[in-house]
Amino acid sequence: MANSTDIYAVPGVGAGLLDVFRRRYLLKLIVRKELRVRYRGSVLGLAWSYVKPLVQYLVLFFALGIVLRVGDQIPNYALYMFSGVIVVNFFTEAFSNATRSIVWNAALVKKIYLPRELFPVASVWVAAVHFLPQLVVLLAAALFSGWRPDVMQLVGAALGFVIVAVTATGLGLLAGAINVFFRDAENIVDMLMMIVTWTSPVLYDWTMIRRLAPDWVLTIYQLNPVTVAVELFHWAFWYPTVTKPVELPPHLMLTGLAGLGMAAVFLIIGQLVFRRLEGHFAQEV
Repeated sequence: MANSTDIYAVPGVGAGLLDVFRRRYLLKLIVRKELRVRYRGSVLGLAWSYVKPLVQYLVLFFALGIVLRVGDQIPNYALYMFSGVIVVNFFTEAFSNATRSIVWNAALVKKIYLPRELFPVASVWVAAVHFLPQLVVLLAAALFSGWRPDVMQLVGAALGFVIVAVTATGLGLLAGAINVFFRDAENIVDMLMMIVTWTSPVLYDWTMIRRLAPDWVLTIYQLNPVTVAVELFHWAFWYPTVTKPVELPPHLMLTGLAGLGMAAVFLIIGQLVFRRLEGHFAQEV
């Protein structure tokens, strides 16, 4: 006869991200709660998802595209820049908020047990909700510019989105767990976000890196999941609107699959570290 205690689970130990899938109704509740808290007392509400990136786009386009004339060598520079900006915005918001998610939800972590992975994953979902209005604006701008993509380019855009979401989730789990014990992680992530913004090929063309760095540096640069996702969005939304020949990064879909592999590695590492540390979250937050 089996021991009656076999039916009980060890407190604080679950199935990780699998528990998030099993309790997706809780994920929906947390996402709704985060959105309500974010826009409580706001007149515009979710409309800020349109206003903020639009203002950011206008400032960058004026400063770099008009004043400094960075985009003189890039046709349809406005669409090129915006298709990269929304990818970086998605990643920075998802990763930054996932890093803080356990600390922000300290009251829930202390009082009840639920899969702690719900909080970083919910942060990525909230960032995805904010990403969708920006994507609508991008689609409208692309259609106005004569956008005619093929199937593979649309697949590339979907792949780019998945790469960013998986990367942000993995790194968010890793940094979110570390941030419970060392709040310096928040500041480190903020610095990383600044580095990602300026090192991704959003405001300039990838060929500029090729001219400045040796081939092995360029290879490493192109394996960065965020860089891959940005280039896939360029290929999907900007490239079909260009009327003169432009040079795309070589083997873009193959690089995209490599970027997805890198994102999967980040997810596995993040989950392993998170599960090892989560048993002490309630005492530390």
